[in-house]
Amino acid sequence: MDGGGRYLQPMTAYPAGIAVARAASGNRGGASSQFKNPPRIKKLFGASRGVRRRSAGVPIEQRLPRFLGSGLAVGFFSVVIGFGLWQGGHIDGFIRDYGEPHHALARAVGLGLEQVTISGISQMGENEVLAAAGINSKLSLAFLDVNGLRERLERVPMVKSATVRKLYPNELVITLTEREAHAIWQNNGELFVIAADGTVIDLMQDERYLDLPFVVGEGANTRNKDYLALIEAAGPLKHRVRAGTLVAGRRWTLKMDNGMDVRLPELKAADALARLVKLENEQKILEKDVLAIDLRMADRVVVRLTEEAALARAEALKKKPMRGKGVDT
Repeated sequence: MDGGGRYLQPMTAYPAGIAVARAASGNRGGASSQFKNPPRIKKLFGASRGVRRRSAGVPIEQRLPRFLGSGLAVGFFSVVIGFGLWQGGHIDGFIRDYGEPHHALARAVGLGLEQVTISGISQMGENEVLAAAGINSKLSLAFLDVNGLRERLERVPMVKSATVRKLYPNELVITLTEREAHAIWQNNGELFVIAADGTVIDLMQDERYLDLPFVVGEGANTRNKDYLALIEAAGPLKHRVRAGTLVAGRRWTLKMDNGMDVRLPELKAADALARLVKLENEQKILEKDVLAIDLRMADRVVVRLTEEAALARAEALKKKPMRGKGVDT
């Protein structure tokens, strides 16, 4: 993550020589669409001895893996060229200009990386994906480590999962599943955008996420689903809840739209909210000069008045006649 708070720094341009395409919605065409006459697949049953006799008549060149010859040739010449460059002391300059010798040779024989197709992104840009994957024009498709590339992509907070496939001779296909922004989390004075599982996606840097639920406190990011359940339990008052603070990792205090705090118990918090709804219906308690409402005790409600309300109440108590022996009331 850089000083600006972004986990990914977009590249200024696509790598030279690589075409980048965002796949259209839906899956790529199935395998059958790639052939006018799809090959017939025939199941063979019987003893393994019969299978060996059938394969014995197949020429050896038809039984070798595809691209075996090209792979061996590329490998041989890579060793020869690499050894020659190392002997001559030119290996560093060659890598700087053309990349690793085996990648350079693979590109020379037509197995370069010329197109990257990216699908599944809506919040990330193509440049961000290429930068995170470490893709550049000095790589070749033949020697690209798709497992390592997938692992690098899945280390990006925005990426939930990734799949990477090679399509010979020159195309790489990347399919991503992004995490969705679920809430805003404030911790130690900083604001973060988090996913449903609490994973930090990014720093809060603009107004795009202002309408998301807001949770505060250490560990509140992993408990944001509990907070959303409390908002739903508030029923007709849920639109007045602005934030939830997780206290000591055990219970929630809700911040209402008028600045009032509602302190909930660790257990049966939904029942406490039902009591709040009843108090509002009967006494309009949210409209009174109250700083906080404590609902942690099931048999009583404790309120903390504003300073002005507390002074006014004290004055009213002073003027109220005292009760005692011999005093008519």
